[in-house]
Amino acid sequence: MSYFADKKLIVTGGAGFLGRAVVERLRNAGAADVYVPRSTRYDLTDQECVRLLFKEHKPDIVVHLAADVGGIGANQKHPGQFFYANMQMGLNVVEASRRASVQKFVHIGTVCSYPKECPTPFRERDLWNGFPEETNAPYGVAKRALGLMLAAYKQEYDFPGIYLIPVNLYGPGDNFNLETSHVIPAMIRKFCDAADRGVEKVTCWGSGQASREFLFVEDAADAIVTATTRYDDTAPINIGTGQEIRIAELASKIARLCRFRGKIEWDTNRPDGQPKRCLDVSRADKLLHWRAKVDLDDGLLRTIQWWRENH
Repeated sequence: MSYFADKKLIVTGGAGFLGRAVVERLRNAGAADVYVPRSTRYDLTDQECVRLLFKEHKPDIVVHLAADVGGIGANQKHPGQFFYANMQMGLNVVEASRRASVQKFVHIGTVCSYPKECPTPFRERDLWNGFPEETNAPYGVAKRALGLMLAAYKQEYDFPGIYLIPVNLYGPGDNFNLETSHVIPAMIRKFCDAADRGVEKVTCWGSGQASREFLFVEDAADAIVTATTRYDDTAPINIGTGQEIRIAELASKIARLCRFRGKIEWDTNRPDGQPKRCLDVSRADKLLHWRAKVDLDDGLLRTIQWWRENH
């Protein structure tokens, strides 16, 4: 019998990029009762709306994916909004889950919570050993604080919360809005558009020397569902591939896959963000028996194909 067969689930943010993949994976794993609250009815920053959500749907498991998030530009433009919305949503949903005596609470953190000068690969024990990179610190600190909240609730109330830290996600259905998107969808849109229009030059943010790690969205969803069934500790677990790539190399790769043959220029007046991001994923391997399956080239091809078919 499936772990989820007789359980009611709420997946906040279940209509979003990661959320859609998680809901599909949950249903494939036998979850028959999965409710996705929509912000038009349940504003998660409003405590009374969250209380109403739990009263009406009485969940056994809560997967909290809802977040207000964006790329470097969006973080610079809306630091207050990102801190407030993410902190308030987390506070309300965790407390409502405690009051409802849920059987499992799954909180999705962010790699942005790690210190700016954290040694690579990032290890979970280093999460509190410094301040996050400035351009995304308000978002990162809010998410980090919610991990501490779960540990505190475990200590005082025996609250069954777990805390997962995924690296940068990408894949079909991502946000391709150049004002708010992350690096991979932004580059895919720029290079595909330039290739289609015969443009000879594309400008990318920063110096290209920063490095990042990327995880295909379906792999992230699989990790989340696996952790929900197998993990019961508040100690954080990194979710990623354990492989990093310089942004300049990523740009060249995406340009080639998009069939762009022009010149790539770098706007060094724009920030690079955190210098390096690469996770130690050994705990996920050891405790969840989980590893990422989709390599970067395959994931990029699938994302580019989706963009070309749907934009």
